[in-house]
Amino acid sequence: MFLTISTTGSAERPATDLGFLLHKHPEKAQRFSTSYGTAHVLYPEADAERCTAALLLEVDAVALVRRGKGKGRGGAPDAALAQYVNDRPYAASSLLAVALSAVFSSAMRGVCNARPELPGRPLPLRVEIPALPARGGPGLVGRLFEPLGWTVGAEPVVLDGEFPQWGDSRYVRLVLEAETLTLAEALRHLYVLLPVLDDAKHYWVASDEVDKLLRAGAGWLPGHPEQRLITSRYLSRRWSLTREAMERLELVRLAEADDSDVEEIDNAVAAETEAEEKPTPLAVQRREAILAALRAAGASRVLDLGCGQGQLVQALLRDPSFTEVVGLDVSVRALTIASRRLKLDRMGERQAARVKLLQGSLAYTDRRLKGYDAAVLSEVIEHLDLPRLPALEYAVFGAARPRTVLVTTPNVEYNVRWESLPAGHARHGDHRFEWTREEFRAWSRMIAERHGYEVEFVPVGPDDPEVGPPTQMAVFVTAQEAKAA
Repeated sequence: MFLTISTTGSAERPATDLGFLLHKHPEKAQRFSTSYGTAHVLYPEADAERCTAALLLEVDAVALVRRGKGKGRGGAPDAALAQYVNDRPYAASSLLAVALSAVFSSAMRGVCNARPELPGRPLPLRVEIPALPARGGPGLVGRLFEPLGWTVGAEPVVLDGEFPQWGDSRYVRLVLEAETLTLAEALRHLYVLLPVLDDAKHYWVASDEVDKLLRAGAGWLPGHPEQRLITSRYLSRRWSLTREAMERLELVRLAEADDSDVEEIDNAVAAETEAEEKPTPLAVQRREAILAALRAAGASRVLDLGCGQGQLVQALLRDPSFTEVVGLDVSVRALTIASRRLKLDRMGERQAARVKLLQGSLAYTDRRLKGYDAAVLSEVIEHLDLPRLPALEYAVFGAARPRTVLVTTPNVEYNVRWESLPAGHARHGDHRFEWTREEFRAWSRMIAERHGYEVEFVPVGPDDPEVGPPTQMAVFVTAQEAKAA
C-alpha cells in the first residue's frame, strides 16, 4: 500500500516544515513494525519549494490471516485461497489507516514540540493514493471529501487495460488537493474515510471504535452531509455502535449550536432519550416469525438446517413445546460456537436430550434428517451457488420431506431502503444472489408443485408498500397436511 503527502513552500516558509509536522526527518528513510507488516516512511523529494513524504506499507499476508481468524465480517476473508490471494497488500484500506495513526500519531493530534506554531497553520496539501477501493464509485469519493475542503480527483482503474470492454474495477486512483486544511485535519480525514470507502475493516469492531471515530471526526463529522453513511460503514454496520455514535454526534451538534458543553446538553436531554424505544433488530423479528409459524404448524420435532452459531436453536429450546431440536451445519467451527452458546457441556440431562448438533451438507441426502415435523432454512439459500440449489431442494423436499418447511431469504427490492448499502451490492459479501419477491415466489411454487407441497408467503419486518419487506418467508406444507387442516 502506498500514499504520498506533498506540500509546497518558499524560502520564508520552506516545504520541508512537513518533516517537523510528521516528526520524520526528510534525510532519513525509516521503518516501523505494525501488527500486519512493516511501514516505511521516506521522502522522494525535499527542498524549500516542494516536499513529499511517502508511506509504504508492506503487508504480511500470513500475519493478516492469523490475526483475522474468527473476526467475522471485519476479519480476513473466509475462503482459503482468498486469505492469501487478495487486494490487501496493494489497495489502501483500514490497514493503511491504522498505519497512518501509528506512524504519524503526533501529527494527527496536532502536536509539534519543536515548532509549536506549525500544527495550526493551513498548508497547500496534495495527497495521492494509487489504488483505493471505492464501494460506491468516484461519486461517493467526491461526496465524502469535497465537503471537507478537498478538490477531488478520483480516476477509475480499469479491470484490464487490454480489455477495456470489461469496464472499470471498484478501485480509483485518488488525488486530493486543499489549501485551507492543516496536516492534522488531513490525516484525520484519511484515517476515517479510507476504511469507509473500502467498506470493510481487517479487525473486529468493538465499542472503543466509537471513541476513535469521534476523536478523529471532531470538528468535521457532526456537520458532514454523509454523516450517517460514514458512521455506519466505519463501525462495520453494527447497529448498536452506530446508534451510540449518532446520538453522541447529535449531542456535539446541539452543544455547538447552543455554545454549551456536551455534558450540559447531555443532562438536559437524558430524560427524553431514555424513554425512546429501540427498534427490534431484523434478526430478532425473523426468529419471532419463524417461531410463530412453527407453533401454528403444530411442530414439535424441528430441524434447523444451516444453523450457523445456534441462535435459532437456542430460541427453540426456550419453548418446551419443541421437544426435539436438531441443528445441522457444514461448518465444524460454527457448530463449536453453537455448542458454546448453548452451553451443552453444562446442560441438564433432560434439556440435553432435546437437542442435537450435526455436521453435514445440504448438497447431499442425509438419512438423519428424515421423520421430522418441520425444517427451517433461515438465510441459507442465498449462500449457495445457483447450480447447487437443485441438490438442496431434493435433499430437503424430496428425501427428508418434513411436513412443514420454512425458508427465509433477503428481499433484494428492499435494499434501496438501506442508506449505507451501495447500489447494486448484496447485503453480505458471501451472498451468491438475492432475489426479488417474484423470483423467490416463482422458485418456491416450482418446488411446491414438484414435491407435493402447498406454499404461502409471509413478510418479515416492515412491509414497505413499494418494495415489500426486508425478509421474505415461504411456508411449505405437504399437500396431505394442508388438506387435513
